[in-house]
Amino acid sequence: MKSKNTDKVGELLTRGVDKIYPSKEKLEEVLRSDKKLRLYQGFDPTGDKLHIGHMVGFRKHRQWQDLGHEVIFLIGDGTGQAGDPSGRKKTREKFFTQAELRANAKDYLAQAKKIVRFDGENPVKILYNADWLNKLNLVDILDIAQHFSVQQLIERDMFQDRLKKGESINLREFLYPLLQGYDSVAMDVDLELGGSDQTFNMLCGRHLMKAMKNKEKFVMTTPLLEDAKGLKIGKSEGNVIGLTDEPRDLFGKIMSLGDDAIIPMFTLLTDMPIEEIEKMNIKKDAMTLKKRVAHILVANLSDEEKAKEAEENFVNTFSKKEIPEDMTEVAQSGSLMEMLMKAKVVASNTEFRRLVSEGAITNLDTDEKVTDTNFVPKKGSKFRIGKKRFVKIT
Repeated sequence: MKSKNTDKVGELLTRGVDKIYPSKEKLEEVLRSDKKLRLYQGFDPTGDKLHIGHMVGFRKHRQWQDLGHEVIFLIGDGTGQAGDPSGRKKTREKFFTQAELRANAKDYLAQAKKIVRFDGENPVKILYNADWLNKLNLVDILDIAQHFSVQQLIERDMFQDRLKKGESINLREFLYPLLQGYDSVAMDVDLELGGSDQTFNMLCGRHLMKAMKNKEKFVMTTPLLEDAKGLKIGKSEGNVIGLTDEPRDLFGKIMSLGDDAIIPMFTLLTDMPIEEIEKMNIKKDAMTLKKRVAHILVANLSDEEKAKEAEENFVNTFSKKEIPEDMTEVAQSGSLMEMLMKAKVVASNTEFRRLVSEGAITNLDTDEKVTDTNFVPKKGSKFRIGKKRFVKIT
């Protein structure tokens, strides 16, 4: 993440950016010429909540917007009907109708405006891709499809994994990249913005723009915000931290993330200087730093007063439980009983079983008692063993 660029164009091209196609240098050359670009990012409303994972892209929207470029917030009520296969190990059990997708998206603008501007100077524009995708006829679809081969589309990692495992690949989702690619053609954009998990779909759009309009389209991918288990924080994984969550809930959910999410949150979701982030010591100051980034995010999405209240509530709640910042780290290897025995946190299997039977082992992430002696904890989980022993699974 190091960069010598201190100007706004330099920051736009570096911080919070994974890759740029065809290259950073070519895009920078265009931007330095003061040419204004039309760009977009699409959001399939398969859920009704926008979350902090979306903030990575929204903050890029705001940067482009502040530099005077035309930014389009595209709601995928057309592509959402096909079902994006990106990152999915199995075909969806349910495909959404346009009506369902529109209903899910009805509050998207109210949520996104916490970060981007939909009014005032150079407002972000809102479009719905069903407005053109649902009007395509057979010949239109065939004309789009002729620019791709089956080999091109089936080379995707998740499709290859499904083939090896004998899992189904629904033709509906197989065609998804063509529909997303056509969005670029329909809007005649210069650049598409999206998470790194959307790279294949966005490059299909780049290919289609060249084939149908003989136009080079830039693609800018952003890193995914991931939790302690390496899972993307989002609706597909069921670990949503919503932009409109109540401040106390938002603060608590951020605090429940693993320590390895701290630096990505500071880097991708705040304006803190990179030089300051690079000096952070996660092993020594994890709790303090996590509270700091949680405070910043709550203040940005609500206000400073609510951020203070949320932090005070969290501190008071945890101080009453007397939970220390420093815990014994236990390597993840088998059941909780095996881990604690190996780390000599408990003296014997008998002691562990007794603690379980007495309700003396608590999962601090869920505030629930461990009742299964064969319980296998997740990486990043924290436990109270008895009254004064605390462990973190690493």
